[in-house]
Amino acid sequence: MADLRTTATAAPVSHPADVATSAPTSDGSAVEPAAPRPGDPAFVPPASLADFAGLARAALAPEVWDFVAGGSGTETTLVANRTALDRVAVLPRMLAGVEVPATGAPLPGGRFALPVAVAPMAYQKLLHPDGEVGLAAAARAAGVPYVASTLASTPIEEVAAVGGTVWFQLYWLRDRGMVADLVDRALAAGCAGLMVTVDVPVLGRRLRDVRNGFALPPHVTAANLPGGRDDLAHQGTPGVSAVAVHTGAVFAPALSWADLAWLRERTPVPLLVKGILDPRDAVRAAELGVDAVVVSNHGGRQLDGAPASAAVLPEVVAAVGERCAVLLDSGVRGGTDVLRALALGAAGVLVGRPLLWALAAGGRAGAEAALALLAAELRDALILSGCADPAAARQLRTLIGG
Repeated sequence: MADLRTTATAAPVSHPADVATSAPTSDGSAVEPAAPRPGDPAFVPPASLADFAGLARAALAPEVWDFVAGGSGTETTLVANRTALDRVAVLPRMLAGVEVPATGAPLPGGRFALPVAVAPMAYQKLLHPDGEVGLAAAARAAGVPYVASTLASTPIEEVAAVGGTVWFQLYWLRDRGMVADLVDRALAAGCAGLMVTVDVPVLGRRLRDVRNGFALPPHVTAANLPGGRDDLAHQGTPGVSAVAVHTGAVFAPALSWADLAWLRERTPVPLLVKGILDPRDAVRAAELGVDAVVVSNHGGRQLDGAPASAAVLPEVVAAVGERCAVLLDSGVRGGTDVLRALALGAAGVLVGRPLLWALAAGGRAGAEAALALLAAELRDALILSGCADPAAARQLRTLIGG
């Protein structure tokens, strides 16, 4: 395959999926045919959801891969997320008589085909021209909620128009009027839930982006935010993350419980709070009437040295009881991880990076393949653990191993 890598600030190039095969070069020779990609009849799908990572890395510029794959600081928490999940052993039940398990489960606002939502992730057109619309369409086909980011590269109105269940993820901005406008836009567009992220008073120091002097290419913008400071994200400077400069200019670092109470009062749809790790914060959020807390360390991209999400999940579940749902985010890489989260007490999970990898590998078709594979992995995990459905999985015992 021809080398399609480009710097993050260069003009956009064709995505590998769009490159013609066996096209002649200037000297008359033929280039190697492009590898089959999702949607191509010759494509052989990965054996696991995690295998999409290799396809994505081959398709992306190195600095874009780093932007997606990296964490903050020394990436201690990024690594800890996987380590913690891998240490969770699930005790399967035998003789359960389960042949075809059901995978449907309730999440805030309804019942869905899987106990899964697509995590909010910024700037998806960095990965593939299909961007947010492609991943939202894949989520609709899979019957799971899609969470659209404040920092999406496609306006919320266009994402919601795809159909299915769309939740809007809200970052708190310095201008509360802009916050209110975003919420009103999301509701007017038909978003069925609101997820406020509370763990980003400032952007974590993501050293890969700093070392790369990462900046957004001109064709990728924060489409939900008004112009004015968006250009800050495009100004590449050695040793500086332009994305961090931009968010520092528009994000409010002093989000408080009073702000959350204000948001609860004006939000008629389910309200989820993402970025909770301490059980005391989970209890306080539940007391304010939120519909769910999302136990998350932002995929290891905020406070480096924070605990793995899975490590604190049981404490949060025990603390909130039945007052609200608890979801797990950060580190989920397949159906076995969904089973682990359910057995630890979660109502469901958010899946992030693997779906970006799939989007990078093949756009909407890649994301659809990934979600279908995740569903198959979960069905296998339910059968092997003797569970007829996700509700039964929440009754499984777990051991935390070395």
